[in-house]
Amino acid sequence: MPGGRLTQQERQQIALGLADGLAYAEIARRLQRPTSTVTREVMRNGGPTAYRADLAHRATEHRAHRRKQAAPRAPQARPQPHGRDAEAVRAYEEMFTTTMMASGMPKMMARVMAALSITDSGSLTASELVQRLDVSPASVSKAIAFLEGQGMVRRERDERRRERYVVDDDVMYQSMIASARAIAQVGEIARRGVGVLGPRTPAGVRFESIARFLTFVSESTVRAAEQARDILHTKPDDTTGPAAREDRTAV
Repeated sequence: MPGGRLTQQERQQIALGLADGLAYAEIARRLQRPTSTVTREVMRNGGPTAYRADLAHRATEHRAHRRKQAAPRAPQARPQPHGRDAEAVRAYEEMFTTTMMASGMPKMMARVMAALSITDSGSLTASELVQRLDVSPASVSKAIAFLEGQGMVRRERDERRRERYVVDDDVMYQSMIASARAIAQVGEIARRGVGVLGPRTPAGVRFESIARFLTFVSESTVRAAEQARDILHTKPDDTTGPAAREDRTAV
């Protein structure tokens, strides 16, 4: 398996793969590279729709030149509890960040989300995030505001009255509910457009279709999230939860 930096020829193959609609994993398989390498390369250089091999190659050379001039300190893996492999945890944090970026989350927001998620407490202060990610307080504040809006992070005060940012165990449930509400709001605005444009006009019919579709998706998302939360949060010895009731029905 080849190692080191991607060559210009490999970047051209990535560009051709993206143009053919191939998944990152398939492009990586053809290059005999880790999927995370291809994903990171694409996301660093414009994303799947704007990736250009020649521009990506020049940008990488420019970054390498700047790193040599700045001579930055090499990142060190932090000591880990529970006997974890510190380097493996660091690599996983980077992979988690890259995956969140590939799903559409901005880079800084993805970095903050990853940093919070891999801690056992699920919480960090602003100063801890600044030190951990080596970024400005303003960058952390902006990222937290975004994640709060997505229902993925909340704030609380610890015993020293410091503000902590927390990722709950049901973070995906909270995020899905927030997403469903946002979809429902767009659907409601679309339905108002029907009244303005006229229900029998082509534009009015279009907006009615949009409203019905988004309302259905929003309601279905809430139902699925509620059902998944009820089932997955049922304890193994719980004889009254949904999972237990389903087992008794199947017998």
